Amino acid sequence: MLRVAGSVIAGLVTWALIATLLNFGLRLTIPGYHAAEAMLQFTLAMKIGRLVEAAIASVAAGTAVAFVAPRSRWAPALMGLIVLGIFLPVHLRLWDKFPFWYHLAFLVPLVPLAAAGGMLPSARTTRSRTAVST
Repeated sequence: MLRVAGSVIAGLVTWALIATLLNFGLRLTIPGYHAAEAMLQFTLAMKIGRLVEAAIASVAAGTAVAFVAPRSRWAPALMGLIVLGIFLPVHLRLWDKFPFWYHLAFLVPLVPLAAAGGMLPSARTTRSRTAVST
């Protein structure tokens, strides 16, 4: 149980770190992003970049959870639910600042992408065990 709790915490930290690093990348590569971020006045390209950022962070976080607790199939999804729980009130508060599709495209994939990320190391572990045993 402690391993699962630690894995979820590791996933949350991973999500935050990856999202932060990718956000710095958006600031460096998209002209005007930093100013738009302060006013929440994103262009379509900026919104798509933010959605890709969240998707990558979710998969990476799910993978981190599975590396820490490889036997827990539900821990990556639980971590995704916690991320969803963190961002749902934020998106509700900012509902009128972004189009409906943006909120859906951000919130809906959080849990499935985290769960998918959790499957990646399991598949590699299974393959390596099969290769060793044959």
